[in-house]
Amino acid sequence: MAEEDSFLKRHWEEYKEFWGDRFSFLDNYSRFIKRDKPLASWSQANVDEFISSHPLHGPTLKTAREAAKFGAVGGLIGAVSTAGVTWKYSRSLHGTALSFGAGAVFGWTFGQEVANHWLQLYRMDTMASQVTFMEWWQNKVEGQS
Repeated sequence: MAEEDSFLKRHWEEYKEFWGDRFSFLDNYSRFIKRDKPLASWSQANVDEFISSHPLHGPTLKTAREAAKFGAVGGLIGAVSTAGVTWKYSRSLHGTALSFGAGAVFGWTFGQEVANHWLQLYRMDTMASQVTFMEWWQNKVEGQS
C-alpha cells in the first residue's frame, strides 16, 4: 500500500507542477486578489490618469482596454446569433439558453482574437501593464504616491 501512495502522490505532484507552470501568470495577480482588505474600486478617471502619467505602460493599458470592447461585442453577437438560430429551428428554451451561453463564450474568444491582430496586442506586454496599473492603484489608495 505504501508503494501505491507514493506512486499516486508522485503523479499528483507532477500533475500540479505541470498545470502550475501553465497557469503561472495567475501569480502576478495573487497579491492583489488575496488580500485581507480588498482594493477600492477605480474609476475611468483613475485609469486615464495612469495612462497619461506612464509613457510605457499607459498606451499599452489603453489598447488592452480597447481590446476588451472587441471581446464584448463579439460575445454579444455570438450569443444573440446562436440563440436566435437555435430558437428559430428548435423552439427549445433550454437549448436556446445553452446556445446563448456557448455563443457568448465563442464570440468573446473570436472577438479577442480579432483584437489581438487588429490592435497588434501580440507586440505588447499587456499583463505587465495591468500589473503596473494595479501596483500604481494600490500605492495611490494606500497613500504611498
